[in-house]
Amino acid sequence: MKWVKKTAVITSVVLVSGFMIHAVSSNNLNDKGTDAEVTNGYYFPATIDFAGEATPLNIADVRERFDRELLVNSNLHATTQIIIKRANRAFAVIEPILKKNGVPDDFKYLAVAESGLVNAVSPAGARGVWQFMPATGKQYGLEINDIVDERYHLEKSTEAACEYLLKAKEKFGSWTLAAASYNAGSAGVDRQLTFQGVDNYYDLLLNSETSRYVFRILALKQVMQNPTKYNFHIPEEEMYPVLPVKKVTVATSVPDLAVFAKEHNVNYKILKIHNPWLRDRELNVTKGKEKEYVLTIPLKGY
Repeated sequence: MKWVKKTAVITSVVLVSGFMIHAVSSNNLNDKGTDAEVTNGYYFPATIDFAGEATPLNIADVRERFDRELLVNSNLHATTQIIIKRANRAFAVIEPILKKNGVPDDFKYLAVAESGLVNAVSPAGARGVWQFMPATGKQYGLEINDIVDERYHLEKSTEAACEYLLKAKEKFGSWTLAAASYNAGSAGVDRQLTFQGVDNYYDLLLNSETSRYVFRILALKQVMQNPTKYNFHIPEEEMYPVLPVKKVTVATSVPDLAVFAKEHNVNYKILKIHNPWLRDRELNVTKGKEKEYVLTIPLKGY
């Protein structure tokens, strides 16, 4: 969320991020969309949309900005392949939460653009897959302290992102502008809409990062939904699998998480990998607040 942080990954992790995991995880590698221009093996789609909102590729600068991001993202290979494998697991969590909240599935590509689907940390202190700053995370219900940081909790941070995006959609009337505001801030986008006298993202003159932001998401969507057209052929068996887990509810303090891990037949490393929101060696539950925590324990694959 650029409006509350200086994005560290926007020109590196962001540009190499993500591929079509929904297609892979559903055992479907068929490319989507056949009406494309092909030049020297490079596929440029005839049409594309974000969350059902058409991108006006007939406008020269719009077409060229999308072309730039598509060229960049379709020509990054080793890192992208890692992202493909990683996202097979992450999208399994993100997709149903978006659907439950009525947020279009395309916003999973925003998460890719923000972090590459890792718990990234920006120099300004934004953290997690959805890159919340502390104040913004707390505003949307995330617990953030030295013991627990729910920006690292994929389920809870996805819920928080949904809340933000739904409010932004209500304000702007457009999912594309909601996505842009995730980067530039609601107030920043609103000021520019008013000053420039326009009502959509593609007519706005914005700062360099936000001007590229939605096009980067669109490029990720295009390549992720059509991996073989961009020479990415990763067998399903090479994807990082969704591991079977059990959920353990904790309603009292845990003074030693290493001991707790062994009691549940895993080690401390595995416990922290599967619960990255645990930020210390202990878990404190304040009496009287009726706070419970749900920890994830893998059943195999460790």
